[in-house]
Amino acid sequence: MNKLVPIVFLLVLGLFVSCERQLDENPIELELDFQPLEVGNYWIYNVEETIYYGENDSEDDAYFLQDIINSTYINEANEVVFIVQRSKSYDQFEWEPLEKYTLLRRGKTLIRTKQNQPVVTLVFPPNDGAIWDSNNYLNAPEDIFEIKIIPVNSSNKRIQVNQEEADDLITYRDHRYEVFEKGIGLVEDYEEVLTYCSRNDCLGDQLIDGGSKLHLIITEHGKL
Repeated sequence: MNKLVPIVFLLVLGLFVSCERQLDENPIELELDFQPLEVGNYWIYNVEETIYYGENDSEDDAYFLQDIINSTYINEANEVVFIVQRSKSYDQFEWEPLEKYTLLRRGKTLIRTKQNQPVVTLVFPPNDGAIWDSNNYLNAPEDIFEIKIIPVNSSNKRIQVNQEEADDLITYRDHRYEVFEKGIGLVEDYEEVLTYCSRNDCLGDQLIDGGSKLHLIITEHGKL
């Protein structure tokens, strides 16, 4: 009878450890709905764009972009890859296909691949102050992104992913960020990449020599 005591003790101990492990392995709230991924999801953006060709030479444009998740496939790593069709329109009636890109959740990251360039655009959960190397899957120098929580007067939570904030006031300016809203996805994209005139007669005057400015604001979203 005494020989049964250690066995019973080991069984109870094993059951306790098993239960504890199950509790430890419970999935945490990753807030994956900061970028909903499902076939049929779509987003429409109002876009303002300026292209700078040189000093006092620029061109403004205003149009709409539409992103639709139209299909998926399973990659070699057995991951679900979502294919997004991006189209352009000036009247929201006739849409011209521009490009396709993919979105993929890998672990606690969101990877957006355009022109075969995978960029880690978001991490989960998107906590304030979180930082990561957006070029983690690229053979490229480290490029740090950072999350900032945006206070909003609504029930939905917004975050801003600061991609670059550089301006030496002499030769260049690079200011880029994206805003994601819980339950919607990408709601704003701002890209301002400029070079300044660096001749001796204009150095430091911040005269735009080239570059572009792009600003997307969401106007509609849903599921087809």
